[in-house]
Amino acid sequence: MYKPNFKKGKGLVPAIIQDYKTGKILMLGFVNEVAWEKTLQTNLVHFYSRTRDTLWLKGETSGNYLVVKEIYIDCDEDTILLKVESKGPVCHEGYKTCFYRKLENNELKIIEKRVCDPGEAYGKA
Repeated sequence: MYKPNFKKGKGLVPAIIQDYKTGKILMLGFVNEVAWEKTLQTNLVHFYSRTRDTLWLKGETSGNYLVVKEIYIDCDEDTILLKVESKGPVCHEGYKTCFYRKLENNELKIIEKRVCDPGEAYGKA
């Protein structure tokens, strides 16, 4: 079985999170060896928080878990791609994806409405 090379990233590897059905990129997080093992054991995505310096289960407080459907490791074994089924908004601001802002003509635009309040979006759309 392939395993990410955690030595390259000083103990962390980037984890690209992608919607299993749509192919939409949902977020990017970081995984250490403990988070990797817990993800494999539970089939739920675990990350290592660099800001809080701790392991965390995505959805632990919100209930918006990421259920693993497929796992890919890149050719250099220093990045992983997790195809998931999301059990709610992925972004902590209530959006389906963390990548809801797009630069157009040097101006930031909100391109996706919030899931928790479909009638509202931050900023101007």
